[in-house]
Amino acid sequence: MPEFKSRDDLRLALVQAPVIRFDTDTNLKNFDRLLQHVSNVDLVLLPEMFNTGFSMDSAEQAETENGPSTRWLLQQAARLQAVVCGTLTIKVGEGDFRNRLVWARPDGSLEYYDKRHLFRMGGEHTRFQPGDQQQLIELKGWRIRPLICYDLRFPVWSRDAQNTDLLFYLASWPQVRRDAWNRLLPARAIENLCYVAGVNRVGEDHNGQAHSGDSQVLDFMGNRLLHVRNQAGVYQVTLSAAALARFKERFPVWMDADPFTLL
Repeated sequence: MPEFKSRDDLRLALVQAPVIRFDTDTNLKNFDRLLQHVSNVDLVLLPEMFNTGFSMDSAEQAETENGPSTRWLLQQAARLQAVVCGTLTIKVGEGDFRNRLVWARPDGSLEYYDKRHLFRMGGEHTRFQPGDQQQLIELKGWRIRPLICYDLRFPVWSRDAQNTDLLFYLASWPQVRRDAWNRLLPARAIENLCYVAGVNRVGEDHNGQAHSGDSQVLDFMGNRLLHVRNQAGVYQVTLSAAALARFKERFPVWMDADPFTLL
């Protein structure tokens, strides 16, 4: 049975912006500019591959586990006194590249999640190795699970009605498939009885593929607390711990969930 702890509300900042292909310096400067006016937040979420754009050039664009983009995340976390998250192409061994979500804390410590579901139609599975571990990270008493883009389409991997308070997806999701993004995010919130956040980029990529943003935050009933199309910026929302606890106590769907084990 889940524990409904007394805890503070959680303050999120979603950063929706264009990303320039293979121009890490310009991208980091742009996100730095966007974050200059952020304050009083607990968790900052950036889009997938925010430093290079979504790229299959894994060997060319990869950084080490303590590379410049990871150090930048830690610098932002220390300055904001908040956790800052984004995904990077990370080389973990010879020929072993990961689409890695980095969770950077203000104290300089790191957690990470490697993308499990690699986007086959874009050839991601030929350039990256998939992750095999889910993550459940605690922040201010909130149990948070980070996931990446294409993971959204796989409800079993996303499923954890017992322990999750916030599920979030960092994405580079094209406009042509925005209807799927906008439908699946509420579904994940409803089935997991938790808050869900999705952060996406905007603008055209190097293939001329448009991205409409549609970054959003949903409550445990699938209601949108925030939904932003197209416009670059930083968007903040506060999640109510008391509202989530009341809902899970009054509507305990999780008690009837089917048990299963991931292999």
